[in-house]
Amino acid sequence: MVAEEIVCERREGGGVVARSGAATRLCLLPDTAAGGVVLSGVDAMDPATAYSLLLRALETVTATLATPQPLRLRGFGAHTGGHESGHESGHGGGLLAALRARLLVEGLAAEAAEGLDVFPEALWQQGGLWLPQARPVFAQRFALTQGRRHPVRPPKPEGIVYTRFIPWLGARFELRTLDLATDLDRFNRWMNDPRVAEIWDEAGDLDRHRAYLEGLEADPHMLPLMGAVDGASFAYFEVYWAKENRIAPFYDAGDHDRGWHVLVGEDAFRGRAYVATWLPSLMHYIFLDDPRTQRIVGEPRADHHQQLRNLERSGFARVSTFDFPHKRAALVMLLRERFFGDRLWVPDGTLPAPEPRQAIEFAREAPQPRASVLAEA
Repeated sequence: MVAEEIVCERREGGGVVARSGAATRLCLLPDTAAGGVVLSGVDAMDPATAYSLLLRALETVTATLATPQPLRLRGFGAHTGGHESGHESGHGGGLLAALRARLLVEGLAAEAAEGLDVFPEALWQQGGLWLPQARPVFAQRFALTQGRRHPVRPPKPEGIVYTRFIPWLGARFELRTLDLATDLDRFNRWMNDPRVAEIWDEAGDLDRHRAYLEGLEADPHMLPLMGAVDGASFAYFEVYWAKENRIAPFYDAGDHDRGWHVLVGEDAFRGRAYVATWLPSLMHYIFLDDPRTQRIVGEPRADHHQQLRNLERSGFARVSTFDFPHKRAALVMLLRERFFGDRLWVPDGTLPAPEPRQAIEFAREAPQPRASVLAEA
């Protein structure tokens, strides 16, 4: 079942309901007496559908759960029959047994007293929850590009590649591939903002920017993306494979290391709540896109102190300083183990203050806001 078919909502008292259609649903209720959650109110359904709903509900529960410990899922003991936790469940032991077995075999949970311990760091590596185009790992072959030996990269996706509901915005963040036909004017406007041009050095006319983007689309190691909140595009990203990139000579690049550049183009989407949305979501997408990616690197300007602080709060470590022809750069690195183990999809372990929904409408209606640069080219 694809993620878009499932709708989750929080209920008063902390419960979560996952629905697929009018008659299919699954509920997780907080176990206030013993801690954790308990499965409740599962309508009759096949195990595969129930499992998809369960994962989506667990995502909602753990989306803001920063404490570094498993989530106890009660009523899933080895001899579960549907009533061990003391809650009315309304579902059969056969369905519970099937769900329990799958959680265990996929490594998302371990047996515990009175149920299972669910590991958020494993759950959030389940690409199918966030990747509409989740695909198997691309078979490894090698090629040479400008004297550099590297794996052959998979074909580039098209359309929406990542989608995630952001609780503190009450909105959905999406990453989609750049569409030259519809995004060129927006890209041109952002790149010609003086603040952007100072960093990116890509000011120019539409022909120049068309050629620039066509070059990226033809380059197997580069993936240009647009970021949007509830359909309002506000940011441009470039995701690259590090081994074929200009950064490779400055550290021991792994076969599946990736890096990124970002430009936030709309002022209405500045602020901590939005940085806490796009930055961990982009890292999440990169790690999910290929499970062999263990490190994400970046090369912001070494004197861009605000950006370096943002990256440090998001789990990046500053490794070294080096010189590109056009700037002195800091090499920063985020480890897969750190991102998932420390649950960095909740930055700093705290939630940003909610942003007004009017910001999204403003971004749709106002064609010429001043762009802002929150990370370097």
